[in-house]
Amino acid sequence: MSCSRRRFITGVGALAASAVAAEKVLAYSMNINGLRYGMVHDESRCIGCNACMAACVEVNQVPEGVSRLTIIRSEPIGEFPDVKYRFFRHSCQHCEQAPCVDVCPTGASFRDAATGIVDVNPDLCVGCQYCIAACPYRVRFIHPVNKTADKCDFCRKTNLRQGKLPACVLSCPTQALTFGNLDDPNSDISRLLRKTTTYRYKIALGTRPKVYRVPFKFGEIKQ
Repeated sequence: MSCSRRRFITGVGALAASAVAAEKVLAYSMNINGLRYGMVHDESRCIGCNACMAACVEVNQVPEGVSRLTIIRSEPIGEFPDVKYRFFRHSCQHCEQAPCVDVCPTGASFRDAATGIVDVNPDLCVGCQYCIAACPYRVRFIHPVNKTADKCDFCRKTNLRQGKLPACVLSCPTQALTFGNLDDPNSDISRLLRKTTTYRYKIALGTRPKVYRVPFKFGEIKQ
């Protein structure tokens, strides 16, 4: 009896552990509302004009000296007169499995259940900078006024709340940015991802970023 009881208890424990594990997998892999925002940056279209950066600053009131979005220009590629540049979008990747969320001791860093957007609640943030240290993309900073962690939030509290696209998308003169619901097969972003070759930065880390990139078509892609 005692042996059977032990086997029963062990079996129940294993089932419970499996259920918890399954729940965690589901929480990271899907959104019950069918809304999971992502973005594509087309490096073959981007001209490095920085209009997206200026729009982000204006719409989100980003203070001087910090940036939620940076466009990084590569070294010259090719020889004169056929010199080209690759422009790389440096911003939050809104990871499905975000290290910044996992390490936050207060719950200030979170993945929004309604949109899948990774964001920061400034009312809960204590400025410990654990999230900054944990982010493998180095896109977080301490807001110089609020003294809390800050980063790109896809304009969740500004343009998206007003039913608009993110400021960077609206301002891009070459339409290098596509934004939308990754869980909607008919959205512009889903259709683009089905027909276009893309890559994601540091995908080997297992963070499952939701920013995709159309590779620059001239020269080597360096991650």
